[in-house]
Amino acid sequence: MEDRHDQEEIYSQRIKAGKRTYFFDVKATRGQDYYLTITESKRRLRDDDTFSYEKHKIFLYKEDFLKFVDALQDAVDFVREELLTPEEVAELDRPRPAYDGEGYSANRPEDTY
Repeated sequence: MEDRHDQEEIYSQRIKAGKRTYFFDVKATRGQDYYLTITESKRRLRDDDTFSYEKHKIFLYKEDFLKFVDALQDAVDFVREELLTPEEVAELDRPRPAYDGEGYSANRPEDTY
């Protein structure tokens, strides 16, 4: 297995979502084989009133990109079509402030829980 320092980061995007932050990082191996890491980071308060970060990471390899995107879209479509009310779907579809790579240009109520 490659040393972590040999991995070249090509692209990174951070999405802040309330108490969670998601990172989408495209990396390359020494052989220029590309993969994506998706990291969920949650800030946790310790008993001594200091903070730590709990992280969960998924490694997604280029040969699985299309299958992953298709499965994610199928799951989102199922939730929208089978589980949400028309009002909830309309809320999801309403125009949002533009995402600037660091966060949304205006605070949304659902981002402040």
